[in-house]
Amino acid sequence: MPAKNYASTRYSELAEINEGNAKNLQVAFTFSTGVNKGQEAAPLVVGSTMYIVTPFPNIVYALDLSKPGAPMKWKYEPNPEPAAQGVACCDVVNRGAAFADGRIFFNTLDGHTIALDVNSGQPIWNAHIGNINIGETITMAPLVVKGKVLVGNSGGEMGVRGWVKALDAGDGHVVWTAYNTGPDKDVLIGPDFKPHYDMDKGKDLGVTTWPPEAWKIGGGNMWGWISYDPDLNLIFHGTGNPGPWNPDLRPGDNKWTSGIFARDPDTGAAKWFYQWSPHDLHDYDGINEQVLLDMSWQGKPRKVLVRPERNGYLYVLDRTTGEVLSAKPYGPVNSSKGVDLKTGKLAENPDKKTGTGKVVRDICPTASGLKDWQPSAFSPKTGLLYIPHNNLCMDEEGVEVNYIAGTPYVGMNVRMIPGPGGNRGAFTAWDIAAEKPAWSLKENFPVWSGAVVTAGDVVFYGTMEGWFKAVSAKTGDLLWQFKTSSGIIGQPITYRGPDGHQYVAILSGVGGWAGAIVSGDLDPRDATAALGFVNAMKDLKNATTAGGTLYVFRLP
Repeated sequence: MPAKNYASTRYSELAEINEGNAKNLQVAFTFSTGVNKGQEAAPLVVGSTMYIVTPFPNIVYALDLSKPGAPMKWKYEPNPEPAAQGVACCDVVNRGAAFADGRIFFNTLDGHTIALDVNSGQPIWNAHIGNINIGETITMAPLVVKGKVLVGNSGGEMGVRGWVKALDAGDGHVVWTAYNTGPDKDVLIGPDFKPHYDMDKGKDLGVTTWPPEAWKIGGGNMWGWISYDPDLNLIFHGTGNPGPWNPDLRPGDNKWTSGIFARDPDTGAAKWFYQWSPHDLHDYDGINEQVLLDMSWQGKPRKVLVRPERNGYLYVLDRTTGEVLSAKPYGPVNSSKGVDLKTGKLAENPDKKTGTGKVVRDICPTASGLKDWQPSAFSPKTGLLYIPHNNLCMDEEGVEVNYIAGTPYVGMNVRMIPGPGGNRGAFTAWDIAAEKPAWSLKENFPVWSGAVVTAGDVVFYGTMEGWFKAVSAKTGDLLWQFKTSSGIIGQPITYRGPDGHQYVAILSGVGGWAGAIVSGDLDPRDATAALGFVNAMKDLKNATTAGGTLYVFRLP
C-alpha cells in the first residue's frame, strides 16, 4: 500500500542505504510512463514486480524487477472517459494502487474502481461508482481492509457531495456507503456514535448546520488518506472542504466537512468525529494522512493519531475517543488563533474572515494549506515526523455563485503569494512528544512530494525543480541529491529487490494543483488561474518542464 502499513508511517526497516553511504547512490533503471502530467502515485512493489499507475488515462504498468532494466510484464489501459479531464479541479492525478489477495486495485479519474489479476493484468471486476456529469472524479489510492476496498470521491469545487464506499474485494459490489453530509442515516451515524466534543453532538447535524438543502451540494469529499487500527477495528478518514468556498453562502458549521471520522470498517458505522475547521473559511480540506502511533503522552500510554492538518496545526488525537491532546502550528498561521483543547474549537481570526465582496489580504496559510495531500513519514528511531509542506499565503475575495451540475462551484477569487521569508516550501522534522520542530529545511517551491524514512536514518523527498534528495533523519543534513527530468510531486518508496539489495524509487513529473501552470500550460499572467495557485508559481515554467518518468536508485 502507498502508506507502507495501516498505521501510515511510511517507515522502512531497510538500512543498507545509510547516512554514511547514501552519497554513493546511483541510477539502477528508469522507465517512461508516456504520460506527461502530474505524477503523484507511489510505486507499489509486491514480490519481484513493481506496479505503477499513471495520471489520466490511468495506465497500469507491471515491471519485472528480477530482470535487468525491469522490463514490462504487462500493461492495462482502462480507457477512461476523456470528459473526466475537464471536471478534475487540480490536474488529472492518481495517487496509486493497492495490493491484496493476488489483485491490484486502483481508481480511474472517471469514477471506476478496478481489480486486476496481479499476474496477467486482466480485469477481474470493474465497478463504476462515480459520475463525471456532476463533476465527480476519483484520484485517491484505495485501501484494502478486511476484504473491502475503501474509496472516496473528489469534486469539492463542483458541489459534489462527499462519500466513502466499501467495495467487496471479491466481486466489486458496494457493501456500504457513508456520506459526509446529510441526515444521520446517510452518514451512518447511529447509537454507537460518541464524539468527544459537544460541538459534534446532536441529531442530523449534517442537515441542520447548513442552509436548507445546501448539504446536497456541500462537498466534504474524501480524496485523501485512510488509516486502519486492527486492534480497535476502526478506520480513520478525513473529509474535504464545504462548498462553495464563499462562507457567506453557507452559514453554519457545515457538518461533517473539514473533519475526521472513525468508522467500523465492517459496516461503515461512525464511532466518533472531530471537526478541524467548523464552517471552513479558506478551503481547508481535512483529508491529509493520519499516522497511528502508540506512545507515552504526558506520562500515560496513549493510542494516538497524528495529523499535520491543512489549517496549519499539528494535531495529536486520542484515536479511541477523538480527544485533541495537542494542536500546535508547524509553520506560519494567522487565519486562526489556536485550538481550545477543552471545547476542541478552532479560534478564528476575525481579521482574516472573508465574505461576499470583501477582499482580505495575506491570509496564512493559503487554500492549499500549510500542507496538502503530500504524505509525511514517521521514524520510531528518532521519534520525528518528517513533513513536506508549503509556505504560502493568499488574498481572497468572496463572490456570488450559483450551482450548475458539473461546473465550478467556488465563489471565491484567490491569489496566492509566498509566505513569510519568501521560501514557498519547507521540509520539517517535528518532534511529536516535545510538540516542536527538531529541524526544518527551506525550499524555493512548495514541497509537494511525499516522504519516506528508513532504519538507515535517511529521509527521501523531492522538489518541484526536480531534485530527489536524501537527508539525515537526525539533522536534516543533505546526504545526496539527483536532478530528475521534471519536478517531483510523487511519493518515494524503498524496497528490497530480488537480489537482496535496497532500492529507492520515485516518479518524476510535475503537476498537481501546485504544478498546474506547467502540466496544464497555464498563462502566468492570469493570477487567479488554478484557483489562484498560478500567482505564486509564475516562475515554475522557467524551472522545470512536464514529464513522466520512474527513477530507481541503488548503491553500487
